[in-house]
Amino acid sequence: MISQKLQDAINAQINRELYSEYLYISMQAWFASQNLDGFANWMDAQGKEERFHAMKFFNYIIERGGKVELKAIAQPTVDFQTPLNAFQASLEHEQFVTRSINDLMDIAIEEKDHASKGVLQWFVDEQVEEEASVDKIVNRLKMVGDNAHAVFMIDAELAQRVFTPPVAPA
Repeated sequence: MISQKLQDAINAQINRELYSEYLYISMQAWFASQNLDGFANWMDAQGKEERFHAMKFFNYIIERGGKVELKAIAQPTVDFQTPLNAFQASLEHEQFVTRSINDLMDIAIEEKDHASKGVLQWFVDEQVEEEASVDKIVNRLKMVGDNAHAVFMIDAELAQRVFTPPVAPA
């Protein structure tokens, strides 16, 4: 059975993950409106990944005999001005999510909830990848500045991203 404290904290994290999905599909819409379909594709895949994360937490609460309590999702920003601004906002958001996951881990450690620590370690590791992938794009966009040709090259590269849900270890 999961503790009430951890259940409440994970429910709050489900909301953060669903907000993340909402934020990324808002970015997807903005990129699509700018005819940057590769960037839009990247954000679509990212949104799907965030939904996967939310459902992983959702299912974990149920598996532990807890109760999922969904809250209202805040409205995300809708105008990002430039691709760099969008990805910088994404990086800041991923850093916020990393802090949130670390806070969950702190609760699991405090409560000696080893099952939760195992699940949360997956998210800790995932956030390293999340931040690194966004940071790489931020740095590339900073390098190219206002060079439209280079932005279109990055757009073409980001069009290749496909979200494939991770397979659970056997």
